[in-house]
Amino acid sequence: MTIADIPKPVRAGLVIVDPQRGTPQQVIVLQFNPDSLERTLAPQAAGADGAGDRTEALRLKGPAVENWKFTAEIDATDQLDVAAPNGIHPHLAVLEMLVNPSSARLRQNEALAALGTLEITPIESPLTLFTWGNKRVLPVRLTELSVTEEAFDIELNPIRAAVGIGLRVLTTSDLPTGHRGSELYMAHLVQKERLVGTAASGRLDTLGVRGI
Repeated sequence: MTIADIPKPVRAGLVIVDPQRGTPQQVIVLQFNPDSLERTLAPQAAGADGAGDRTEALRLKGPAVENWKFTAEIDATDQLDVAAPNGIHPHLAVLEMLVNPSSARLRQNEALAALGTLEITPIESPLTLFTWGNKRVLPVRLTELSVTEEAFDIELNPIRAAVGIGLRVLTTSDLPTGHRGSELYMAHLVQKERLVGTAASGRLDTLGVRGI
């Protein structure tokens, strides 16, 4: 087997999608796959707000609220021979613009406010997908972006950084029916149901229980 025959590892990343056409507008490939992922799932229980009705104890109002956290490493210290006058500023800017509206939209809103517009619609960000292999392609909203710059060149451009990224999975509770993101979430849920079918089922006697 040669080096060329060794399969390349799949990389994690983010995809910016046109919500109307469903076509990718930008693909952000993480330089390194994170070493770990933190995932939390909080069920949307019908009786979670208080004592509630006893008939509501086992009811779910919708998909669980799911959040992801991980740290992405960006490192250009081994590429100093490549012309990069801005260090990793461009890499950081790509991520930071996912949580910022464009300057053009801000100028547009300023113009509307100056004209006396009573209500200005909040700026809608593009649909963002998080991909972690072909079994996890999820519509998400960035909830957290923390940057720790760890090394700099002689002009103080950052050349190495750790970026903490927090994501909330967008479900059918967050997106309108027929929205591209809503359909992608449903496809993810169907795939998860298929995986459940491949899991081996245990036996009651293994738990020390003879019957229920």
